[in-house]
Amino acid sequence: MNRMTGKALVVIALVFACVGLFFQEARAEKKIGILLFNDQPRYVQNKNGVIDQLKKQGFGEPAVKFTVESAGGNKVRAVELARKFAAAKMDLVIPIGTSAAVVAANEIKDIPIVFVMVWDPVESKIATDWKSSGNNTTGASSKTPASKLLGVLKELAAVKKVAVLYTSGERNSEIQVKEFQAEQSNLNIKIVPVSLSNSEEVASILPEIVRTVEAICLAGSSIIGDNLPTIVDMANKAKVITASQSEDHVERGALVGVTVDPYAVGRLAGEKAAKILKGAKPSSIPIEPLKKLDVIVNMKTAKAGRFQIPPAFMQSVTKTID
Repeated sequence: MNRMTGKALVVIALVFACVGLFFQEARAEKKIGILLFNDQPRYVQNKNGVIDQLKKQGFGEPAVKFTVESAGGNKVRAVELARKFAAAKMDLVIPIGTSAAVVAANEIKDIPIVFVMVWDPVESKIATDWKSSGNNTTGASSKTPASKLLGVLKELAAVKKVAVLYTSGERNSEIQVKEFQAEQSNLNIKIVPVSLSNSEEVASILPEIVRTVEAICLAGSSIIGDNLPTIVDMANKAKVITASQSEDHVERGALVGVTVDPYAVGRLAGEKAAKILKGAKPSSIPIEPLKKLDVIVNMKTAKAGRFQIPPAFMQSVTKTID
């Protein structure tokens, strides 16, 4: 073998070694499926927070391939997408929203799941405990205390009677109503649960409600979200305060809220996802709500409804919508 032939063989060997490393790296690429229940702004912010946090910890493209799907608010479609992720053998599935998380937990048993924006994973039967799910799930909760929002309402207007609008059959919504009811005696506030199942019921039931209460709390519900402008308009005309535990609701017109930042909830979930990609088991990672809470006031609504916001109250406000 002459010297030139030897050099050629070395070059060829190096080429094959590089090609081998390339395919090895390709095989090592992580696949993450992100399932949004719908395209609400808060869920999009959740998704962005998750991806940004994963990138920060070294799990961005091209090392990770993200497949993002939305069920468009359709539970049947959510099931189809969860099964699609299972068949694709994703390394990790991230459902956003309680409905998406419940579907993912029911359909996927052998792939780690990190859920985002789930109000109460134990009550929703996704996990057995906040400290350890007891299964292949963990995640970040959007939960804020009902007592905190009711306390804010009492500071704002010394309310005595509060309606809670919710939708029967939507798990988060039902859980929130129970939490408000549990605080009645502690805060000396009468809670009036009002279930709304469609736009027609909003139009027919709400006029009577705003005549009999001082404030309305808006539970998480697609019906509430879709009809929020109508609800806020009716309440404003009757000088009834609208309050929520959703930042999206306040940004879209509710007067006041005690909320968590959806992007920050996504970042918290991203931290947990990174731990799993590094080898941790989901059940070893506690489920957590975001610790930082915001008290938000929509100043546009305050002006439109001619609500007087006391200066002393504004000292506790951390964010305004102007």
